[in-house]
Amino acid sequence: MGASLQEDIEQFLAFVSLEKGLAENTISSYQGDIEAFAAFVSQSRSKSEWSDVDASDVSDWIYALSETGYSNASLCRKLSAVRVFVSYLLREGRMTKSFMDLVSGPKFRRKAPTVLAIGEVKRLLEAPDLNTSRGLRDRSILELMYSSGLRVSELCGLTLQQVDLENQAMKVFGKGSKERVVPIGRKAAQATMEYLDSGRPRLVKACTGSTVFISNRGTPISRKTVWHLIKRYAELAGIDKPVKPHALRHSFATHLLSGGADLRVIQELLGHSDITTTQIYASIEADRMKTVHDEHHPRSKWA
Repeated sequence: MGASLQEDIEQFLAFVSLEKGLAENTISSYQGDIEAFAAFVSQSRSKSEWSDVDASDVSDWIYALSETGYSNASLCRKLSAVRVFVSYLLREGRMTKSFMDLVSGPKFRRKAPTVLAIGEVKRLLEAPDLNTSRGLRDRSILELMYSSGLRVSELCGLTLQQVDLENQAMKVFGKGSKERVVPIGRKAAQATMEYLDSGRPRLVKACTGSTVFISNRGTPISRKTVWHLIKRYAELAGIDKPVKPHALRHSFATHLLSGGADLRVIQELLGHSDITTTQIYASIEADRMKTVHDEHHPRSKWA
């Protein structure tokens, strides 16, 4: 990869980290996608300046990736990363014309997220063994994720200072370190209080800081651990669909909407910057109502 190409990438990464305050995962994703594209234009096209790159380079890169089995969702994400990078280059005067203007990405239809039925959520929440410190911790984790719609990264980074059980609220730092305050449901607050009183003290070690949820070693619980525990409890609860941490967030939003909550309020609770991201839950609810109508209305059954 040419020195000039890499230098621009490094300056961009510093910009989105220091000035934009993007999350480490987002920055890492940008870096991987943009460096992969830079390697392609450098090695396959012998180009050493971004001003030499054109739309055909992008199209050929995407085609090459699609031939190796990348999904349309992954390709769209990679194109989005390059577009953000090009916008930065234009703003900094490193380029005078965008090579992305004529690029059209693959058609990508967002898949409907996995949503648990209310009965499934109830069985999942009741799966942990409350006679153990881990069970108390895990019950609190599940209750908070469903009660407040937390992302798994928000849950893992939660500190004791952010949680106000007396007022049943907590301060959350979402994507891009954006702060929001979300309510804690009564049962979630009760489960969390039981964990903090009886479960967490037995997990605390000399290395433990102020993180709410900790592992057996006393260190902050990892996203991977949360993923595995949710999968295990879903199996114990007899739920025969793939249940990942985000399924509780999706269920939180969908159940609020079906209960009559305003979409804008749900957007704020989830921390979505764009209402279009939240609107997928409206389409899920519309599909559900149509299914119920088709199954139960007599005019849908008569020949």
